[in-house]
Amino acid sequence: MWQRTTKLILAVLVTAISSGSVWAKAIVSLHSPNYELSAQVSLNSDNALVYQVKRRGEAVIQPSALGLTLANASFASELKLNSVGDVRAIESTYSLIHGKKRDIVYQANEVLVSVENSRGDALAVRLRLSNDGLAFRYELLGKSTDTRVVISEQTSYGMFADTLGWLQPKAAAQSGWMNTNPSYEEEYQHGIVGKLTPQFGNGWVYPALFKYRDTYLVVSEAGITEGYAASHLVSDEQGIFELTFPHSAETVTNGQLLPEHALPFTSPWRLLLVGDLDTIAASTLGTDVANPLAFQDTGYIKPGPAAWSWGLLKDESVNSTTQREFIDYAADMHWPYVLVDVNWDQNIGYDGIAKLSKYAASKSVRLWLWYNSSGHWNQTVYSPKGQLLTQADRRKEFARLQDMGIAGVKIDFFPGDGAAVWDYFKAILSDAAEFKLMVNFHGVTLPRGLQREYPNLMTAEGIKGQEMITFFQDFADRQAYHATLLPFTRNLFDPMDFTPTVLGDIPNIERRTTNAFELAETVLFYSGVQHIVTTPAQMPLVEPHVKQFLQTLPTSWDDTKLITAHPGKYVVLARKAQCQWFIAGINAQNTPQQIVIPADAYPLTGGTLLMTGENARQTRIQTLPAGDLHLTLSTNDGFVLTTQRESTNDCKVD
Repeated sequence: MWQRTTKLILAVLVTAISSGSVWAKAIVSLHSPNYELSAQVSLNSDNALVYQVKRRGEAVIQPSALGLTLANASFASELKLNSVGDVRAIESTYSLIHGKKRDIVYQANEVLVSVENSRGDALAVRLRLSNDGLAFRYELLGKSTDTRVVISEQTSYGMFADTLGWLQPKAAAQSGWMNTNPSYEEEYQHGIVGKLTPQFGNGWVYPALFKYRDTYLVVSEAGITEGYAASHLVSDEQGIFELTFPHSAETVTNGQLLPEHALPFTSPWRLLLVGDLDTIAASTLGTDVANPLAFQDTGYIKPGPAAWSWGLLKDESVNSTTQREFIDYAADMHWPYVLVDVNWDQNIGYDGIAKLSKYAASKSVRLWLWYNSSGHWNQTVYSPKGQLLTQADRRKEFARLQDMGIAGVKIDFFPGDGAAVWDYFKAILSDAAEFKLMVNFHGVTLPRGLQREYPNLMTAEGIKGQEMITFFQDFADRQAYHATLLPFTRNLFDPMDFTPTVLGDIPNIERRTTNAFELAETVLFYSGVQHIVTTPAQMPLVEPHVKQFLQTLPTSWDDTKLITAHPGKYVVLARKAQCQWFIAGINAQNTPQQIVIPADAYPLTGGTLLMTGENARQTRIQTLPAGDLHLTLSTNDGFVLTTQRESTNDCKVD
């Protein structure tokens, strides 16, 4: 205890650092609980706040800017130190109803640094350093009746010149089909950071993945606070990534765009993950610092798979006859849900949906219904449209759905990242919770930990997923490459409605992946509601063991561990649910990949392995003997492995 306390005291000593004028006025050095990471904050020669992060004593980013600019005050330069609080060790525990890990302990060392500008206005920066990275946020303290408007942040992430990046470009607002962009549905670009130019000239979205030497880094944000906008990144030829706010069109009609709120006012947490790839894959930092639970009644929130006709059969499938077939299909697959998609109000009608819901209930299945979120911010015509815009209309609609026994709503076509959009998200989720409805957001931004605050947010799109594979052959050709990136980028913290798994033909598209690959995606991709795209007509054509696997598929996990991976090449991930490990892997390379799964880390003996059979559409099943598992994955191939249920004091076999 004495040694730990002494180290924490030493961590806040102001020290003279002789590495140039940037660090002429060092303020604080903060260490992670395991002392592998350190973060230094200083005032540079312009008296601007800068920070730097080191791993094992080696800098992993260059000195990078802190600060923000308000409409009536600037904290960009000419600052002086007000105070440095005591470093304190913090620890919190929480549980997620759905996620990649259920019960989580967050530990970090925290310090609050306060500065003031030349007018005497104060700004505080709260920094937390955990074993997996740095989280920091800005705090404008005090109380006011008038609001403060944040015009910009100086926040930057200065990558070294030889750093590699895997980055998703942000599409221009009001571009794309029916002016529905930006919807975070682009492919990732890869290369040296200073040479990467975003495809649409509009910067990059979170999470952004980097590699510097043997260290991986992820930049993101979490916990959007009341009145704040979400942000994204822009970069230059030197590899400097700066935080920026959304385009003026990224808001609801007449809605607030920039952060604006009365004091006190805090920003979301800015995240910089640092570590080996297994540290990144296991990290929960994006929910660790997210806003806490907003309501207590969560008994109606039930993760599970869903059958969905639109994925392959499109608009024509939204009719009573086809939906009844999918209800029967879901019941046979032991799946709790069926999603009824666009124009159900026109094609089936409310009375027809009420009858379908009653029929589904007789089969222990519940319905989700699609809605169009939009007012005038895009040109979409799918309906129901505009029925959720006001609280009065929303609550009336949700009450009607509750009376019909509807489980949840899928809401599509949001306008972007503006502050009013985030207010809209939270208003929808809050009202949905009162009527015991779960929610799926589509055509949407990254959730940024919103599912911790509102656990009825079961999933969100925000990804170029299976839908685009059904439309574009060139993307179907690159499916495997894209999929190997997602556990470390889009799906790192937040549920992702990729809508995986086709086990037959895709109309007008030549599938490149094996059935074993498609099954692996159901484990590699976390979603509180996993929409399985394969149809009732395709299921009888696959082997009984494939059907059995999908009948028992979990969609929420107690733990997640990376076994091996190289982003863009291959990934093998292990997830635990109810005393079993589900291990899945895929290969995107043009050459075979050797995989070894160690028996001393996972109870492999007696486990069930599904892998490719005689051809890409066939699978074979194997019961594993004792010892390590050695596999060879071909191009666009994959596997899934399910261990036997453990029987220990903490995990009893039923």
